[in-house]
Amino acid sequence: MPTVAASPGATYLLDWLALALTPGLGPTKSRKLVEHFGTPEAVFRASLTELEATGIQAVSAQSLATGKSAELAREELARAAAAGVTVISMDDPAYPPRLKEIYDPPLTLYVRGSLEVLTKPGLAMVGTRHPTPYGSGMAERLACDLATHGLVIISGMARGVDTASHRGAIAAKGKTLAVFGTGVDVIYPKENSRLSEQILALGGAHISEFPLGTFAAPQNFPIRNRILSGMSVGVLVVEAAEYSGTRITARCALEQNRDVFAVPGNVTNKNSWGPNTLIKQGAKLVATWEDVWEELPPEVRLALTPATSPESPGASSASLFPDEGLPPHEKRILSLLKADETTHIDELVERLETEMSSSEIFAALFELELAGKIRQMPGKNFVKSF
Repeated sequence: MPTVAASPGATYLLDWLALALTPGLGPTKSRKLVEHFGTPEAVFRASLTELEATGIQAVSAQSLATGKSAELAREELARAAAAGVTVISMDDPAYPPRLKEIYDPPLTLYVRGSLEVLTKPGLAMVGTRHPTPYGSGMAERLACDLATHGLVIISGMARGVDTASHRGAIAAKGKTLAVFGTGVDVIYPKENSRLSEQILALGGAHISEFPLGTFAAPQNFPIRNRILSGMSVGVLVVEAAEYSGTRITARCALEQNRDVFAVPGNVTNKNSWGPNTLIKQGAKLVATWEDVWEELPPEVRLALTPATSPESPGASSASLFPDEGLPPHEKRILSLLKADETTHIDELVERLETEMSSSEIFAALFELELAGKIRQMPGKNFVKSF
């Protein structure tokens, strides 16, 4: 079987892709086949009898021996080229080095965007698809601060915490990487189409192990979680319920010997169960970006680009604690607002009617929003931004 080199070192791209597309094989069995025969290319020179003798399924052996797998790989590479997608294999220097260390790394990765970002130090940020305002605000702020300091923010572009994490990195003009549970040509969810374009425009990338055109099947998302943690120096959990995909990612991180970080949450909120339990079990508590930075290996901190731009707008860093340097009216209003629950403007006016006029309240809210201390939600509701 002829081989195709996408870049220096990617000697067996077509062979690895053919193995990845072979029905009934998977990454682990494919690697065992390569170990048995010596090289990926040698697998395709083996006879049907030799392949069946390894114990793989009959459908897999027939696909390899008849050339069906090779044909599928050639067709897939042609589709990828037409779509502007790069396919890299494990022997490609662009393949994420940390991902090679896990038990079952993908044989090939489909990449849209920068290949360079795949080899830079990154932090995975994960959490619920239905965060509180506090959760989404913390995810965005922390991602912004960490991206400012050179870390690549890695997430899954799902609704909720994933989206907030990508947005935070984009706000810092930093690099962010989206790991898809679909083909890289299938944007999911659809409302993140604009976000996906912004990721690429700033030098980030979309990656997936799934073939082009793969739709959003539920079983694919837990599978991709090992890539999220495997590519990263650590995993930061913001909000997650007791039973969620985030738990899978955290477990993968522990199995892969990655650091696990967690942002503590309100104990009365079900989304706080995940991070609070992880902290009880030894995860590092995160209140500001420095809590992550201090735990990074020295060689990673040295490799990161020094900060050249201000951190997240409106504050020096993400924080669980209020800013004390505010005018009295603003400080008083801030004391009444919560990070995990909205407060309506009418409630603020009623509670403060003996202390300040409605116009003073409106002015203070405006200043706090401009400073990034609070956010206005639909229906004249307000929450803290930290």
